[in-house]
Amino acid sequence: MIFVGISACLLGQKVRYDGGHKASSFCQHDLGKHVEYLPLCPEVGIGMSVPRPTIRLVGDADAPHAVVQKTGENVTSKLAEFARIRERQLRSLSGYVLCAKSPSCGMERVRVYDEDSNANKKEGVGIFAAELKRMFPALPMEEDGRLNDPLLRENFVLRLYVYHDWQSLPRPLTMKSIYDFHARHKLLLLAHDQPTYRRLGRELAETNDVTEAFTTYYIETLMHALSKPASRRDHTNVLQHVQGYFSKELNDVQRQELTEIILQYRRGEEPLAAPLTLMNSYLRQYPDAYLQSQSYFNPYPHDLKLRYGL
Repeated sequence: MIFVGISACLLGQKVRYDGGHKASSFCQHDLGKHVEYLPLCPEVGIGMSVPRPTIRLVGDADAPHAVVQKTGENVTSKLAEFARIRERQLRSLSGYVLCAKSPSCGMERVRVYDEDSNANKKEGVGIFAAELKRMFPALPMEEDGRLNDPLLRENFVLRLYVYHDWQSLPRPLTMKSIYDFHARHKLLLLAHDQPTYRRLGRELAETNDVTEAFTTYYIETLMHALSKPASRRDHTNVLQHVQGYFSKELNDVQRQELTEIILQYRRGEEPLAAPLTLMNSYLRQYPDAYLQSQSYFNPYPHDLKLRYGL
């Protein structure tokens, strides 16, 4: 089972400052069919009531304080500690969906106010979210609002499944298990970050010992590379690379069909699902062990239909 942390209000729990919620249909009804959620509300978790006075970030955007407006209480340490005391529970998560704009859970562009006025800049990160990032830099994280963007939605789910695969490797890790893991995700990495694809491949080839420092560096580097959504140009490069594997098996008509559908995708006339559907069909007809091992072709459950929007 894949475990995902989520701001409790996104599952319809009425825990927001005004007694309401921000239920996410995608999280509840689509992704929710494939994962088990750990719903948390840091503000309720530190003992605040529902409804409650609002919190806002105050001071330096790089190190703001979370202050209760009505009372002036500084709850920064409490919100950060809420994450730290749950470290063992949070370590089992493969991803986290956070509530946008929240002074506790917002990932970016949270309002940070001046000490003595209502002047503010959208430059902050919620206190709980910042602590979560510090504790688990490789953990896939996304905000509910950004999940409305097809590119960002697909990218988050893709990272979620890759990270879960990493977590599922037998411990202690061996070089063989890391090599095999890397091999499964090579085409994904190629699509998202070619320089990192080349560098990580070289570094793995030069590494003989499994150390905590190396494995931490490896997974953080990989997940950072995958966090950049792949462009049509990037995907086209991978598709054309894969096309070469079929060159001997396909007849002239099939080769032309595959070439044309890749170009139609490149021009924005077809979604990514179109050339991949054809390639998966050819893989069933002409099996190739390397290609069949690649997560690129089926990185997450098909019923999520994420590549129809790319």
